[in-house]
Amino acid sequence: MKDVMGLIVTGENDINLGELTSQRAVAALPIAGRYRVIDFQLSSMVHTGIKNVGIITQKNYSSLMDHVGSGREWDLHGKQGMVILPPFLTRENMGVYSGLLDALKSNTNFLSRSKQEYVVLTNSHTVYNIDFSDALRAHVEKKADITVLYSRNKASGVDDDDTYFTVDENNKVTGMEIGALAPKGDAASLKIYITKRELLRQLAEQGAANGLHDFERDILQRNINEGTLAVYGYEYDGIAWQIDSIQSYFNFNMALLDSEFRHNLFPTERPIYTKVRDDMPARYSGEAECDNSLIANGCHIEGTVINSILFRGVKVARGAVIKNSIVMQDAQIQEGAEIDHCILDKQSVIRRNGRLIAPAAYPIVIAKNVVI
Repeated sequence: MKDVMGLIVTGENDINLGELTSQRAVAALPIAGRYRVIDFQLSSMVHTGIKNVGIITQKNYSSLMDHVGSGREWDLHGKQGMVILPPFLTRENMGVYSGLLDALKSNTNFLSRSKQEYVVLTNSHTVYNIDFSDALRAHVEKKADITVLYSRNKASGVDDDDTYFTVDENNKVTGMEIGALAPKGDAASLKIYITKRELLRQLAEQGAANGLHDFERDILQRNINEGTLAVYGYEYDGIAWQIDSIQSYFNFNMALLDSEFRHNLFPTERPIYTKVRDDMPARYSGEAECDNSLIANGCHIEGTVINSILFRGVKVARGAVIKNSIVMQDAQIQEGAEIDHCILDKQSVIRRNGRLIAPAAYPIVIAKNVVI
């Protein structure tokens, strides 16, 4: 659709991801063996026909910029393609916005310069593969001011303490609860919004003028309660998984070992694009044993890999054992080492005969470049 632009807000929800986001934004977090989280938002917008995409960055965005580059892999490198919007740095905020409204207010110039009538606004910590076309049509048909995408899929990875909506038979939002222990509504917010570009700009400026920061509490919830904006919902019944904790990150990657889950997230008609890295195919020695695992190009396997995900360039030496683990790019598991329920960041090393064993509920995380 030529009359729609995209806006992705990055840098939020990284507090509970510990070492995994100490040097990178959630949007740049490696997942599924060869992708980054932002690949899914960018690919979804491209499949919808959106050609003007702004990426609002906050702290630790160098890894994200290196990954997305000029946007060529997503065919977003033209005149009106992908635009990186760096944070507005002050001594007080240190490159971190107080809320979504602050991020939007700091980038109202981008909204003003854009020509499209509508905008799809999304976070960067939810993994999905959506064609927004149907949601956009519903937004226009219902003459909505704001349309929020939601999910009732309990297996989608949405947290129980997140934002929930109550919608009527016409999908109009009649109630909104944030962080309720026992929410009345069962429509879990995906933090994806459709609205007119000019309305979004006005809401951001009005919010800033009144000292408001939180888009959900100060704009959505208030206007739903007062009835001043027509807010509608659109149900998405596919996979939408929030990556906002070590456990959710681990569980999502382990879910990918199920072929049906993978097929639903990666349908043939909507491929997920990512930065290309040319590598040799994975190599397996005669002693190698692999079962129910995703192993990327460039890996060299001499040991045992079971129920695990290995990113590009991982080396597993003879006698080494990897079970129920996520091993990122260029990591090494040396001879006789064993890991179980672990997450190893890029270029980490487990030395000879080392053992890291953890329960499924509390996976061990080894930071980037660490040698154990």
